[in-house]
Amino acid sequence: MRAGFSTAEIVAVGSELLTPYKSDSNSLYLTSELNGIGIDVREKVIVGDDEHDLTAAFREALARVDLVVLTGGLGPTADDLTREVVAHVLGLPLDEDAAILASLRDRFARRGLTMPEINRRQAQVPRGATALANAHGTAPGLWIPVHEKVVVLLPGPPRELKGIFETYVLPRLTERTASRRLRRRVIKMTGRPESHVEEIAQPLYSKMAQWRIPVRTTILAAPGQIELHLTAEGADVEGIDRTLEEAVQTLSSALGSIVFSTDGRSLQEVVGELLRLRGAWIAVAESCTGGLVESRLTDVPGSSEWFVGGVVAYANAVKVEQLGVPPDVIERHGAVSEQVASAMAAGVREKLHADIGVGVTGVAGPGGGTDAKPVGTVAIAVTGEPPRTFKFLGDRNMVRLQATQAALEMVRRLLLSP
Repeated sequence: MRAGFSTAEIVAVGSELLTPYKSDSNSLYLTSELNGIGIDVREKVIVGDDEHDLTAAFREALARVDLVVLTGGLGPTADDLTREVVAHVLGLPLDEDAAILASLRDRFARRGLTMPEINRRQAQVPRGATALANAHGTAPGLWIPVHEKVVVLLPGPPRELKGIFETYVLPRLTERTASRRLRRRVIKMTGRPESHVEEIAQPLYSKMAQWRIPVRTTILAAPGQIELHLTAEGADVEGIDRTLEEAVQTLSSALGSIVFSTDGRSLQEVVGELLRLRGAWIAVAESCTGGLVESRLTDVPGSSEWFVGGVVAYANAVKVEQLGVPPDVIERHGAVSEQVASAMAAGVREKLHADIGVGVTGVAGPGGGTDAKPVGTVAIAVTGEPPRTFKFLGDRNMVRLQATQAALEMVRRLLLSP
């Protein structure tokens, strides 16, 4: 294999992956593992159980990269086409492997069953390929050298895929990439739009691309959050890490307080750590977010050290009876107001004996908006900080997610203040 072995493409096979009911989690796992040994995943493709489409996707991938990993389509049924398509494209005959066939029969026999004849397909191996034993299923993986490239076939079930990849594929790939590593760092920000971040960061990462060890940067936007993904590669791992740290520090200094994480942590993890360090307890009162702020906080392991609890106060009666929000405040200002959010925050703090209270109330949509308070209007209060009113865009889920992000960011800034 040539010294330039460094790029890969993942082809996930299965019509079920093209529906709303099944996601391709294997590609995320494989990308992480391949990046860790210096292989850059250039493309990810999902293809249904269609011979023509799979043939085209495989041909294109093989022309582009050094390593093609195909997942799925290795079962015994007629719609499992991966093995046959790959052999056809490579011009390799399929030979029945007696050892695999014996192993399949033994696997069924141990369960008191006779192997169906249809399973013989799983003993077919393209000539010149190496079969990779599957300790957790019937479909073996395949390692196929193609001149200076490699094609790897892995079964779709994650447990089977991971077992074969870690036992047989990763060691082989590591031998071929020992002189090259690819490293990543992520800077996470909130409170500013993507264009604002790009305006500040773009001149800096344009210069970083010209450093002795070049740094590539990708900007990604999600509801309430912007991420800068920094990548560097080469043989000098310590030099790469130093370069990435310098890049992170340079960009973080320029971007300022909107940066909440440079080590991969989520906003709720950062807030949780700050609460722990301060020895502070937090309680949350939520209306439009319906417990999502509490859910994010309690997703953090160890949150029992700093999270007291919360109240989902959707109805005004609950705001009054459980949180002590004065009825006349709701009447004068409306349920969606900074005054009510502040009263909710103060009420949940007092009721649950916390150090910090958070109140969230808003119009998540799709209905309920007015000219004065359209859908996306959310008032958030954190005790000890001035309340704020936000105008979020998007559907109901996006409004609720952005509201949780804004609430957590207000808590973070409070905890960072002197």
